[in-house]
Amino acid sequence: MTATDQTTAADHSGVELPIDVERIAAMLPHRYPFLLIDRVTAFEHGKRLTAIKNVTINEPFFQGHFPGHPVMPGVLIIEALAQASGVLIKLSVPHDPTVPVVFYLVKVDKARFNKIVVPGDQLVLEVEHRRTMRNMSLFWCQALVDGKAAAECEMLCAEVAA
Repeated sequence: MTATDQTTAADHSGVELPIDVERIAAMLPHRYPFLLIDRVTAFEHGKRLTAIKNVTINEPFFQGHFPGHPVMPGVLIIEALAQASGVLIKLSVPHDPTVPVVFYLVKVDKARFNKIVVPGDQLVLEVEHRRTMRNMSLFWCQALVDGKAAAECEMLCAEVAA
């Protein structure tokens, strides 16, 4: 299934795809302007997830980064990848809905920024779960624009009670 596929399908875990922004907001504590995932398009239970972020000129960070030459800040690309990682864990690990949890970014390693991201781009966020240590999970993450890597990193996230 491609990032732009609009059909609804269920993977082998029973998760209905695509997952829209309302369902994403039910899984993450982030809200506008900091909810940086628009849709989940692919999911493999406990292993990987693909999401998209449509980058528009209306993003509030473009007012100052940079006037006359809008570029999406690399740290926000990393944050979008962290949010996609959080959704992967929320979909893969049973959670008690009465106990709110938050995923904190603990560490980012091997970060590379290969292409600037500008209004009109569609970020395809690919995250792969590598391993879990206690309440922390290690991910390999990549953000693509037009099939080319715009950013990539390894990140460690911790799940804690809110």
